[in-house]
Amino acid sequence: MGTVTHRQGCDNRAARRSVARLIPSQLSGSETSAVPLPRNMDHVIPEFPCQMNAGTGFAHTGYAHADYAASLAGFGTPRHLRRSDGWILERQIPGTPYRDAIGPYPLFSCRDWSQLALDLDEIGTDLVSLMVVPAPFDGYSRPLLEQCFAQVTPFKSHYVTDLSQPLEKIVKKSHRETVARATKKVQVAHCVEPVAHLTKWIELFDVLVKRHHITGIRAFSPDAFAKQLGIPGMVMFEARANGETVGLDLWYTQADVAYGHLVAFSELGYELRASYATKWFMLNHFAGKVRWVDLGGGAGVSSNATDGLSIYKDGWSTGTVPAYLCCRIFNHSLYDSLSSACGASGSSYFPAYRAGIPF
Repeated sequence: MGTVTHRQGCDNRAARRSVARLIPSQLSGSETSAVPLPRNMDHVIPEFPCQMNAGTGFAHTGYAHADYAASLAGFGTPRHLRRSDGWILERQIPGTPYRDAIGPYPLFSCRDWSQLALDLDEIGTDLVSLMVVPAPFDGYSRPLLEQCFAQVTPFKSHYVTDLSQPLEKIVKKSHRETVARATKKVQVAHCVEPVAHLTKWIELFDVLVKRHHITGIRAFSPDAFAKQLGIPGMVMFEARANGETVGLDLWYTQADVAYGHLVAFSELGYELRASYATKWFMLNHFAGKVRWVDLGGGAGVSSNATDGLSIYKDGWSTGTVPAYLCCRIFNHSLYDSLSSACGASGSSYFPAYRAGIPF
């Protein structure tokens, strides 16, 4: 494992600079409560028997659920990987009769990672290429990923929170101060039936799409959301102010992890800093229910701890774990000819033949 720095408390700068080496067993299970909070961790391999062993009756929730892939059918045809019990989305390559595939956005998850290489070998040359971003807390190691994919590249760091620690030690002081101000005007509650909030969610998400000019699969669709809000593991929090909903925060729980899925606010919600109220409520809600909270990465396609979103997420976190961009070419000659035909030979973009095409 690589070198890791630690953070004992939100204002302990000396602790941030300390360095130690941790092995996987020290980053999971009950032992971790005695270990200083990790910063910039290598991939955490949770000791979840349900994820590591296909024979234990893994409960499919969140990104691992078949309905999550089905919710994205408007962006690709779901294809089941029978051994690993994961899903990918097949897509037509524009202007050709050929197909490639991607993992469900934003994260690919499967039940038995030890079987994924066999699933991918079975594809043969049926697809041109595949690209996935594995869920950071799934049961794999980087060497295992490298058995499945020719290219395994650190994509961006995900900010994570170890909920075995007291929230007062986790959350940055300036964040707690903003929480105190926000909660005077914003009330947050757990939504027992997320599907009942579908119309409001679509309305709020449209604000986000317009603010950030989101397109393609990242913009999802009303049909996608209609399915996603009903998938087992979905947890929704509602922020209200002045008698109206000003924000909704969506999460998926998988085993001992809660993954931040999507969050959206109205213009009033932004003005009232409602996100601070929802995040504080979320951490309190999940404390005692899951061990880890994955807040996701910063802005853009690479890790950059100086962007505003990274600074915001860092204030709620106890460390980071890497997410990997995993790429595999099944049909090399066809990949090369398609890339050459569009003038993208040698491009660092993957797949090269899709360079310039909206994701």
